[in-house]
Amino acid sequence: MAERQNLLAEQRRALILDEVRRRGGVRVNELTQRLGVSDMTVRRDLDALARLGALEKVHGGAVPVEGTEPTGHEPGFEEKTGREPAAKEEIARAAASLVTPGSAVALSGGTTTYALARVLAGVPDLTVVTNSVRVADVLHTGGAADGAEAGGPTVVLTGGVRTPSDSLVGPVADRAIAALHFDLLFLGVHGISVEAGLSTPNLAEAETNRRLVASARRVVVVADHTKWGTVGLSSFASLSEVDVLVTDAGLPAVTRAELSELPLRLVVAGEEDAAPPETAQENHRAPRAG
Repeated sequence: MAERQNLLAEQRRALILDEVRRRGGVRVNELTQRLGVSDMTVRRDLDALARLGALEKVHGGAVPVEGTEPTGHEPGFEEKTGREPAAKEEIARAAASLVTPGSAVALSGGTTTYALARVLAGVPDLTVVTNSVRVADVLHTGGAADGAEAGGPTVVLTGGVRTPSDSLVGPVADRAIAALHFDLLFLGVHGISVEAGLSTPNLAEAETNRRLVASARRVVVVADHTKWGTVGLSSFASLSEVDVLVTDAGLPAVTRAELSELPLRLVVAGEEDAAPPETAQENHRAPRAG
């Protein structure tokens, strides 16, 4: 019971959402017993999840929103490639403008980071660390980026167990990443919200992503607008750990207003000039404690 009471709000809400979707609905009194918290706490959690559109409140409990994807479902790389391809290309170009030649950068798995890798293939003197088989492949071959230089970036591919989205995760990947330090981390995500932060349906990937965040001086999330409000099974970072969010123009005005209250830089692809420039101090923060 004490362990449940010590859960962070984002962890508790991820458990609630999983319970709702797995069982097709749940009552407040069942959640209070399972989580070891008060009715009021559970109702606040349900209110927060309902505002995100993650579930629907009903009398005495909550049910899934019709058509929502289960928190534990992990789509494969090919399935994700077909989602918002134009937005991902725009985000990739905007994110690439944050990279300085000669930097050490890390790219997580995902189709948006894959699009970014195609652009970065033409940036000289980069060292790229990635746990994505697809990203490593495109950087090794120079991808389809126009003008990609023959030498290309130096690529370090972590070991690990392969996920459906072609990321390498698990203890081998975690140990390799923990020994490294990056100037920039470009992080693709399954879901992002104020309440749950950054989340993924894969528990092992969540731990590997935590290691990536801990090893980076600056964390840049690359996510199209459809990722907003999606909550995966496991949260691995809060929005307070994100320095820059690069997204597309489909992000609703209400969400932009929410993000304006947070200490992160919002870059909307096609509207980058509206974002305040980064300072030298911002680019040289100490690595996070790992």
